[in-house]
Amino acid sequence: MIAIVDYGLGNIRAFANVYKKANMPYCIASGARDLQKATSIILPGVGAFDQGMKMLCRSGMRETLDDLVLHRKIPVLGICVGMQMLANSSEEGTESGLGWIGAEVKKIDTSALRHKPTLPHMGWNTVRHVEDNALFSGIGSGARFYFLHSYYFRCRDPKQCCAVTDYGGELPCAVHSGNVYGVQFHPEKSHHNGIRLLQNFGIARYA
Repeated sequence: MIAIVDYGLGNIRAFANVYKKANMPYCIASGARDLQKATSIILPGVGAFDQGMKMLCRSGMRETLDDLVLHRKIPVLGICVGMQMLANSSEEGTESGLGWIGAEVKKIDTSALRHKPTLPHMGWNTVRHVEDNALFSGIGSGARFYFLHSYYFRCRDPKQCCAVTDYGGELPCAVHSGNVYGVQFHPEKSHHNGIRLLQNFGIARYA
């Protein structure tokens, strides 16, 4: 059962539609009880880091998510701000992150950008693989995905970055550590490439 975490932020229905069309079992989890049968977890997010962390904690699901991800090793995929919340902290705010991956979220350096307007990084961009992994099965390196962000995820261990995008220099846009995965782009807005990635996550079982 793929549990889509509904804590008040994110395109919940778009993810549900992908799995419904693919005939893959899913549920929309709005409370701790809804997470109990999860075999994988989608953690979406839009907006600001602090807002996301506060709303997730208020949802009553934080403790259960920590147990599922850290102790029961249930696979989780953080998306956009949901990915940034996997880190320890963010320059965007003062709240502590989930700390499921050792990382900090940094603001994109506008002095390095050639594009106007400089921020946010918005629209379609290519994603280059830096390692093979199940998330990108059947998706070629250089495939395009939809982005909307002004901050990026910087892992303390560079080996945890599995894909990058170029926006004033290469930025990590997909990461993993054990059963924890994150993507900075929006697969639910990325047409067939995004659908394939979400299906890959729903099918695969990560150690």
